[in-house]
Amino acid sequence: MAEEELYDLVIPPGVPRSVIRDIIGKYDVELVDSPQRLSFANMDGDMRNLLAFRGKMDVLQKAEKDMVAQVKDFIGSD
Repeated sequence: MAEEELYDLVIPPGVPRSVIRDIIGKYDVELVDSPQRLSFANMDGDMRNLLAFRGKMDVLQKAEKDMVAQVKDFIGSD
């Protein structure tokens, strides 16, 4: 049986650590470094290691919705 392909969901800079920890606890994902080429301002073409969740596509889609909702809640709170 072939292993299901894994994907990376890059975590936008600024996502609170509490949200990252919660997603890792709720979903079958792994926290990994993901080298990304930047394409803005004076960093055009620079490579940076950003954090990402690695997992199956269906799991990452649920985790992404949850992460966005939690960040919106976090921003809305005082």
